[in-house]
Amino acid sequence: MNKVELVEAVQKQLGSETSKAEAERAVTAVINAVKVGVKKDKMVQLVGFGTFKVVERKARKGVNPKTLQQIRIPKSKTVKFVPGKDFKSKV
Repeated sequence: MNKVELVEAVQKQLGSETSKAEAERAVTAVINAVKVGVKKDKMVQLVGFGTFKVVERKARKGVNPKTLQQIRIPKSKTVKFVPGKDFKSKV
């Protein structure tokens, strides 16, 4: 499912009185709120759905696939999603 399909699903869930533009604004607002929450608090927990949290990757060695030369990959931060119990049971 991509964002367009998600907007259509949200519009269908909200009913016929909701326009596609309103559904898109709602989806965009939720996505932006998750981004801001993760950046500010390092974690966003949605009970029944899951948790988005910042995790740090350690520095490691890698290989450049073109030259096969070993390279050092610096430490970095990424976002990890851990599904909630209810969400896991539905998959």
